[in-house]
Amino acid sequence: MIADIIISVFVVFGGIFGLVGSFGLVKLQDAMQRLHAPTKATTLGLGGVLIGSMIYFGFVDGHVSFHELLISLFLFITAPITAHFMAQTYLRMHREESDLPDSGRPVGWSIYQDPPSIEEAEKAPNA
Repeated sequence: MIADIIISVFVVFGGIFGLVGSFGLVKLQDAMQRLHAPTKATTLGLGGVLIGSMIYFGFVDGHVSFHELLISLFLFITAPITAHFMAQTYLRMHREESDLPDSGRPVGWSIYQDPPSIEEAEKAPNA
């Protein structure tokens, strides 16, 4: 009974995040805003369903599902990295460096400038 409640909570939690993420994908106007909604839905929504499924197979069915554990780990690692790369690509394609606020560091925005060499970094004043 307790395992059923825990499984249900994770599956409903995942479903709610999936619904909110898909709603945000449709309703948000800007590409940067639309990027945020499905990333959270993927990470938390699918993660909740996978955790609920792992609990089901562990307690109810009696065996551990390593496939779902690997899928969860892969998802939690790759979804934020993918969103970060997509955001950088959007900035590079749609914004000039002068449109962005000052970074407050001697280097500036990493998508527009190469990192300084060690000698240049030591010479630059600390921000």
